[in-house]
Amino acid sequence: MSLPSFSLGGKIAVVSGGGRGIGRSIALGFAQAGADVSICARTISELEEVAEEIRALGKRCLVVQTNIAVKSEVDNLVSMVIGEFGTVDVLVNNATMNIMRPLIELREDGWDKIMNVDLKGYYLTSQAVAKVMVEKRMGNIINLTSTGAVKASPGLGAYSIAKAGVVMLTKVLATELAPYNIRVNAIGPSLVKTKFSQPLWGNPEVLKGIEAGVPLGRIAEADDIVGAALFLASDASNYITGQTIYVDGGMLA
Repeated sequence: MSLPSFSLGGKIAVVSGGGRGIGRSIALGFAQAGADVSICARTISELEEVAEEIRALGKRCLVVQTNIAVKSEVDNLVSMVIGEFGTVDVLVNNATMNIMRPLIELREDGWDKIMNVDLKGYYLTSQAVAKVMVEKRMGNIINLTSTGAVKASPGLGAYSIAKAGVVMLTKVLATELAPYNIRVNAIGPSLVKTKFSQPLWGNPEVLKGIEAGVPLGRIAEADDIVGAALFLASDASNYITGQTIYVDGGMLA
């Protein structure tokens, strides 16, 4: 028997929210594993910085400023990726947002903003990319969810509800796309030390309480998520679909 391959050599990957945090780490990890990468987000300056890092690794990188909650912008993203690379092999839905409010205080427009990015955006991007993958009967979609999908936290209600929706979106897409040899899985991190989550880990007392509930004794770094993403994107996981891998230091245990 031969060992499974974790190489992404020759693959074309698209990573949303690729300008910072988890998305940046995954995009760089994929490039190190051999993939050419397209990164998208709403902030172009951050994307350009990551693109330079990817190119320094000897891989191609396409930057596309995109709001994944807007269908026309998602369609433009896919069109530009096809124009540049000819195909898409791996999609990582990672872009996210949150407004920390108890549900009874969250305004309707706040709810809509969270759902539009954290759930609708994943649906729109998956739909557009999957149409390309269906034609070649091959592909791989990875959605970033959260331990919040299964564990409620005060102030994170709308975010957690959206991420729970991502878990079911993953299962439905995996079932519908399996006949076309397209796998769909999710990664559910716990708290990760990124700019996005700084309101939580930036408070020493709050951080101490969170870490007390993590068996491994610390919160995650963005690079801690890359291994799971590389595994799911590679042929090493070619019989896994519809699953969520929680990268949480044992918190849900």
